Amino acid sequence: MYHVILAGGAGTRFWPYSRKSKPKQLLKIISDKSMIQMTVDRILQFSTMEKIYIVASEDLCKLIYKEINIPKSNLLVEPKGRNTAPAIGLAAIHIYKKNPRAKMAIYPADQIIENQNSFKDTIRLADEIIEKKSSLMTIGINPKYPASGYGYIQYIDDDQNYYKVKSFAEKPPVNTAIKFLESGDFLWNSGIFVWEAKLILLEMKQYMPDLHESLSLIYDTIGTNNYKVVLNQEWELIDNESIDYGILEKSSNVCTIKGEFEWIDIGSWKSVFDLMKKNKKNHFEGNIVTIDTSDSLIFSPDKLTAVIGMKDVIIVNLNDATLVMPMNRSEEVKKIVDMISKEKDEYL
Repeated sequence: MYHVILAGGAGTRFWPYSRKSKPKQLLKIISDKSMIQMTVDRILQFSTMEKIYIVASEDLCKLIYKEINIPKSNLLVEPKGRNTAPAIGLAAIHIYKKNPRAKMAIYPADQIIENQNSFKDTIRLADEIIEKKSSLMTIGINPKYPASGYGYIQYIDDDQNYYKVKSFAEKPPVNTAIKFLESGDFLWNSGIFVWEAKLILLEMKQYMPDLHESLSLIYDTIGTNNYKVVLNQEWELIDNESIDYGILEKSSNVCTIKGEFEWIDIGSWKSVFDLMKKNKKNHFEGNIVTIDTSDSLIFSPDKLTAVIGMKDVIIVNLNDATLVMPMNRSEEVKKIVDMISKEKDEYL
């Protein structure tokens, strides 16, 4: 099995700490290791660096190469961000070129997973299942609360050690998420997948024929001097599409297993706050003085920040930019980044 880490995201919801020059996956947010180094270390428990591929932009690949001791040929450059389906397709053709019978596991670069042995067992179980039943295997997580920031998998229960997927739902409103939990047949979608490289390419041929055609042309040039030229040409034609919408929501050959490990998607400042240890319901990092402030995250590594009478807020105070918002609106940072990109791009 090969292991593919998707590391192309901009991490805009972690602005202003996350920047173009050092996006979220390269930040040391919750430990002394970057998010991507933690992901690589997790996989190395049961694989080798030669079997790990990372998909990211050219600039990011250069930064990752400095940090992680990975073979340079295992860094797959996507000329532009085109979402998860093209990124996974690019990895699939490289892996298929090496071994037409190869399996591949897909991981986001920005997740926290505790109970490493259970994680390893889950990936191995998925491997065993697709060895017997060729299918698109997704890893689901038992939901702990009605999260509106996660995708959901609806499954059909049976007597197997895996489940048939009935449907997917992306980031539902809270009242819908409550109904999902009450029904008992929904899991959080972890964004971790296991399947054969050949199978995902066949599914792309059926459900995303334009993408498959471009990937086929790129495939023919792997290892030649024309590779980069053809890659750049075809990437301009490829649509921005997620693997969930492009393939998984349409295919009839999708299964899921439950990951019994602790899983947290570090997607926003609130998710960091939920994860961090609290002192009087607060998490402070940096030089911070407060009066009557509770249930808040204050991140100020560069300068003194004083806060009075705040509750349920996030404050990120850096040398060149400051972010202040209610805790429950942390998903909206991306909107601010979009506004800044039009007028003050130097702060991104």
